[in-house]
Amino acid sequence: MSSPSGRAVLVTGGAGFIGTNLVRMLLGRGYRVRILDNFSNPHQPDYLSGLEVEVVRGDIRQAADWDGILRGIDGVFHLAALSGVEDSVRDPENSYGINVGGTHTLLLACKARKIRRFVAASSNAPLGKQPPPVDEETAPKPISPYGAYKLALEGMCLAFHGSFGLGAVPLRLSNVYGPFASHKTSVVSLFIKNVLDGEPLQICGDGSQTRDFIYVEDVCRAFTAAMESDAAGEIFQVGSGKETSILDLAALVREAAGGETPKTSFAAPRAGDMRRNFSRTDKAAR
Repeated sequence: MSSPSGRAVLVTGGAGFIGTNLVRMLLGRGYRVRILDNFSNPHQPDYLSGLEVEVVRGDIRQAADWDGILRGIDGVFHLAALSGVEDSVRDPENSYGINVGGTHTLLLACKARKIRRFVAASSNAPLGKQPPPVDEETAPKPISPYGAYKLALEGMCLAFHGSFGLGAVPLRLSNVYGPFASHKTSVVSLFIKNVLDGEPLQICGDGSQTRDFIYVEDVCRAFTAAMESDAAGEIFQVGSGKETSILDLAALVREAAGGETPKTSFAAPRAGDMRRNFSRTDKAAR
């Protein structure tokens, strides 16, 4: 893809956590941005306040006017999803409809309208129980519906590239944190809410489980790099490459809060959660 200045892109889920940060970066790089979002969280309109973007309120499963939504669009960033393992275990049918059905509907619309570039948010969840570090050669073994549905997203992206020439790039994101995440249920967001509310840090499991935490601005840089590169039909791991335990994360949050030492509470491990997880990112770096 040539210089981003003036290029028009669609960001599905553009009023969400990663989407809100990505939209700001895209505007700063000279893109023209259209957002498709169902605004399922009441704070999302505030996230976009003051930004020069075109907003379409809708659901990727039921969007009635793909011609209008994709008119003049050069590339698509696909972030719309029902994110999280817990939601997929509690309601696998709804998670499937959004994460698989919605993605397929969008891919068909992009194929019909000859969209050139398609960058999609996947996750390490498709890899499931694996000895870390994981990379693009690791065989997927999902242990949650969410992981299986993100694996389906990756497969559809690769298939639409192989069969129809769509310039699709799925990015497997590690655990992302940063601004505009107050509505999220990820562990960093939950710990920060616990500190602000004066509550114990709530840990599911014994806290020795590990994750690869990456700041949202770095993830957005990966998204823009994927859109502006010639890579297509390939998966890329996007993470920090560092393994951090949940207990160590709790200590870091306390330090960031000025040395506050709220109590720690422990609950049963969440169904479908991975025990250890971090990524090798050599391919993305190259």
